[in-house]
Amino acid sequence: MSQAVLTIDGLQYSNWSRTIFEEMREGGVDAVHATLVYHENCRETLLRFGEWQRRFEAHNDLIMPVYEASDIERARETNRVGIFFGAQNCSPIEDDIDLVAIMRRLGLLIMQLTYNNQSLLACGCYESEDSGVTRFGKQVIREMNRVGMLIDMSHSSERSTLDAIELSERPVIISHANPASFHAAKRNKSDEVLKAVSQSGGILGFSVYPFHLKNGPDCTLDEFCAMVADTAELMGIDHIGMGTDLCQGQPESVLTWMRNGRWTKAMDYGEGSQSNAGWPAPLSWFSDNRHFSNIAEGLRQKGFHHDEVEKIMGRNWLTQLTEGTRPQAGAVV
Repeated sequence: MSQAVLTIDGLQYSNWSRTIFEEMREGGVDAVHATLVYHENCRETLLRFGEWQRRFEAHNDLIMPVYEASDIERARETNRVGIFFGAQNCSPIEDDIDLVAIMRRLGLLIMQLTYNNQSLLACGCYESEDSGVTRFGKQVIREMNRVGMLIDMSHSSERSTLDAIELSERPVIISHANPASFHAAKRNKSDEVLKAVSQSGGILGFSVYPFHLKNGPDCTLDEFCAMVADTAELMGIDHIGMGTDLCQGQPESVLTWMRNGRWTKAMDYGEGSQSNAGWPAPLSWFSDNRHFSNIAEGLRQKGFHHDEVEKIMGRNWLTQLTEGTRPQAGAVV
């Protein structure tokens, strides 16, 4: 049975199974932004859609696809988890702008312009020179606006993110990251970026991935909720949510694919290091989908009232999806 607080997670890439879907329902999760691809090309992305279609058929009693925000309400009414898809890179569209509308029609609601590296669209957060959004990127932003696909800058550089916000006619999101003021990871975001995201009407999804947290796996729930409270002051209560970056049950080979793709022969450790190359140890208060209530309770302990907790836990994501994935007037998708 769904818990009283609407719960939407803005990013996961778990090793999907019936057990995980059952844990989602047990934890009161109503919808999840599931990463479809990292570095996969168009054909490989279609194969990932096919894999998910089989999951929907096999576990129809637990999960259902989300093509528009109203599907999340339908999922909740039928006691299922709504799954909405995103790409953590622009590789699914390759070098063809027509693929933006096609991917949106298939159910890709969110796309990042970069994944750490420079892409055809923008500069990633790991590049030493921040070149911002490219010529192609400007056209893709316009097309994503047109078809109702959310622009996600989670792995993008500072200038690229600010460029995208300036260029986009619709809100820009950061689905999974934390303030750099809390922990200075390359993937975390400056106050300037966070304020610009909120001014665009977008959302920040807070990550519980230990590499994004002060004190890593030893970060306490109180420290995490204090970060949320500080960010609420900075961005406003309507522009924050959850984006756990939960990668439950994934083998280390998946972590290597995320970091290395096909672009390097040398090992890239991302936010880890040679001495800390694997998955970080999980947090004591959040290791799977059954633990969202811990965060909700922690927020209450920090003084957030019920409506504010519900906004952070899911309502703001529902608003974002309702407004941001609706095609513009006259758009055929």
